[in-house]
Amino acid sequence: MIKVKADSIIHVIVSTGEWGQDGLRYRRHRLAEFLASDPETKEVIWVCPSATRHTAPFQPITDRMKQLTIPDVLKSKFFRFGRYQDMFYIHKLSPLLEHLRQEEKKGIAVCLWYTFPGFPLLSSLFEWKHIVYDCSDLWGEPISGKNNIFSYMRQRVIVKAENRIIKYAHSITCSSQYLHDQIKKRLMGEPKDVFTVENGVEYDVFAKSNLSCKEDVLEGREGTVLGFIGGIKPKLDFDMIAQAAHMQPDWTFLFVGPDGTNGDPSFQHALKLPNVIWTGAVAPEEVPAYMKLIDVGMMPYKQSPYNQAVFPLKLYEFLAAGIPVVGLNLPSTERLKENDVYEYLEGEDPALFVEACLKVISKKDDITYRHLRQSRAKKKDWHALFTNMVELTNIKENA
Repeated sequence: MIKVKADSIIHVIVSTGEWGQDGLRYRRHRLAEFLASDPETKEVIWVCPSATRHTAPFQPITDRMKQLTIPDVLKSKFFRFGRYQDMFYIHKLSPLLEHLRQEEKKGIAVCLWYTFPGFPLLSSLFEWKHIVYDCSDLWGEPISGKNNIFSYMRQRVIVKAENRIIKYAHSITCSSQYLHDQIKKRLMGEPKDVFTVENGVEYDVFAKSNLSCKEDVLEGREGTVLGFIGGIKPKLDFDMIAQAAHMQPDWTFLFVGPDGTNGDPSFQHALKLPNVIWTGAVAPEEVPAYMKLIDVGMMPYKQSPYNQAVFPLKLYEFLAAGIPVVGLNLPSTERLKENDVYEYLEGEDPALFVEACLKVISKKDDITYRHLRQSRAKKKDWHALFTNMVELTNIKENA
């Protein structure tokens, strides 16, 4: 193990929202928990925008993690631009900076992790031992794939903020090769460490779950179940799913997770079909129980610039549970295509989607292929990936 120069380290993680905001656990949550579990970590501070104004500057998450919220200008989504404009948040960072200066006097090393391009000025307000930008999204692109004047203005503001973070970061990690290539282009030849560390899985949680199956959510339906688990957002192709559901009325199309579509009419239309079921949000610890309902994991993404950069969290979670997967319009996953493990398609043809599902269904219970799927996932355990990330970025050597 690399010897840390200071007695301990504080990791500050800039995130998109409050710790338990939508009940989902993203890459950044796993990163925070990994860093907090390191004996050399004194604490992890989760810095995030919020629509809520808390009375105390810091809110506890665990005994080694706490949260500092930066209130948005107003609750309306339109005013989220303040997360990227210095004048709207600089004074709200004072409690954090005061706390860090006190800790620095005690010989504590302080490192900064950006997991989204908010609060860019923070990178130059303190003498950080190391700054890492962990890029997991094409932040400037609209998630729905639809462009308008507002999305163009939003993109300009976010890209400008992100460029500042890229400039000040000592190391950059990316969740897909596409993001890696985009960052390298923006560096324009400037020498800087940029690494690809794709998303992983808490392997044992899904491969060895002893939770009871949640059969009641199927409302008495039997037969093949295609499942999507995660945040339900406009990046998904609900129109294609509705067409596939019409073609296969005996199949159940199960969506598990919070609705982040903002009333998308295509999602509402799909939900009117008798074989499309939505559970609503579920607790993260219950997700493996819902996995046991699923015969095929579906990742039905739209064709869009945003989705070119996506490496979905659920891919290895499905495989760890032994479930075959069919993915659409996720070019970052194309190289992982493997018979009866992962079928990859591009386009929006429901017939091709159904055909791919039929192909993997035939071997879904085959023990040889089940073990093969799990073996692919086991190599992508989060702990190993984050251990590698810490080594690649040299964050402990610089602390």
